[in-house]
Amino acid sequence: MAIKSLNGTFAQRTDQLKFMKAVVLDASPRSNGLVSTMTSRIAEGLMDGGWDVDTVDVTGCRVAPCRGCMACRSTGKCVLPPDDAQRVLTLLRDADALIIGAPCYWGNMPGTLKLLLDRIVYGLMTTDARGIPHGLLRGRRYAIVTASTTPWPWNLLFRQTAGTVRALREVFGTAGFRLAGAIQIGGSRRLSGKLTPRLLRRCDRLTHRLSRATARR
Repeated sequence: MAIKSLNGTFAQRTDQLKFMKAVVLDASPRSNGLVSTMTSRIAEGLMDGGWDVDTVDVTGCRVAPCRGCMACRSTGKCVLPPDDAQRVLTLLRDADALIIGAPCYWGNMPGTLKLLLDRIVYGLMTTDARGIPHGLLRGRRYAIVTASTTPWPWNLLFRQTAGTVRALREVFGTAGFRLAGAIQIGGSRRLSGKLTPRLLRRCDRLTHRLSRATARR
């Protein structure tokens, strides 16, 4: 699994943020694409504020498909041999914040990311005697970055990027994360992975909301 650990500078680091950690789940297969560029911008902003950031290249993860045996719901661990799924779960458990970069594939998240999340469901939520889900990672904040070649506003009306956000909110909302904000970009092909001044401002605003909201938790 490709995990890039980035240590924030100590300049202007406050005591409250001294040990803040963030994880980036970058599910884009294009390292220089729009989604990866935006998540990198947010990660750099957090590092400038003194955060430690781990970036996971989801495309490069080795994750076996979930068997659907449901054994993990009672044992709290997966029956499959350890792979990158368990290592990502460890990062999420230690994190204060999460940034998800997920390009829109057919109105949903990429299959690589869905495969990963299927394998760590036991670490994200549990159910009570009635079968009602309860999150296991409460108090953490997260942000979503997604993009679609379908132009705005049809990327929202046709539930392209909107579908991706909905699916991710289902997973991480159930897990107990609270959404700090989402960036949904339509017509991504025309941008060729480049951040316009407006997109830079949107990334910086989301970084600010994520860090402020997490500091208050």
